[in-house]
Amino acid sequence: MKKERIDKLIAGSGKLSRKDVAGLISHGNVTLNGRTVKSGSEKADADSDEIKVCGEIFTIKKHIYIMLNKPKGVVSASDGKGERTVCALVPEELMRRGLFPAGRLDKDTTGFVLITDDGEFAHRILSPKNHIDKTYVVSLRDNIEEEAVSLLENGITLRDGTAFLPSKIKILSDKECEITICEGKYHQIKRMFCAVGNEVTNLRRIKMGRLFLDERLRDGECREITADELKMISEKE
Repeated sequence: MKKERIDKLIAGSGKLSRKDVAGLISHGNVTLNGRTVKSGSEKADADSDEIKVCGEIFTIKKHIYIMLNKPKGVVSASDGKGERTVCALVPEELMRRGLFPAGRLDKDTTGFVLITDDGEFAHRILSPKNHIDKTYVVSLRDNIEEEAVSLLENGITLRDGTAFLPSKIKILSDKECEITICEGKYHQIKRMFCAVGNEVTNLRRIKMGRLFLDERLRDGECREITADELKMISEKE
């Protein structure tokens, strides 16, 4: 990594503003290779130099990727306009500027939400042309009929002309199944089952790509996604 102004480098982590960093420097709370930094204009290389902020080693992460187990009643947005959002559930130690949910779950849908500040990655996994699978557990009002499964697995077109690509369905019980889709159209799964005469009563996302939601996460809890897990999101079965 090339050398950059140390104030820009630290502020680029997303946790502190340039003004915050300037205050830390002026109070002698930033060191570079063991030497107290006197000015934010000093240059540093995040890969080879040791930077400490308030005595703790400062590590540069260009982007962050967070797995959240979304509870009901929370909006998949960075600004809920008065409503509680998924981003508000991110703890302080993972918080940084520019976080947003990569894709949306309905307010009453639970499960795996990816929160990041990496717009390029989010666009890549959400783009319909890349066909990244998302798997949900669906509870239904009525029993699941074989004919309905066949229609959904072969792709279905609604009366208004909206076409949904073929899905994969795994029956779990009379009124419960797993469904895997590679699109993210508005209320897609609810509309698909409505089109075959059924009604979704509960919907939970459990998987993105090949990465399952961590079962250890309680409702509203989250954790950082590892580099290997991140690759799994983009991989197909």
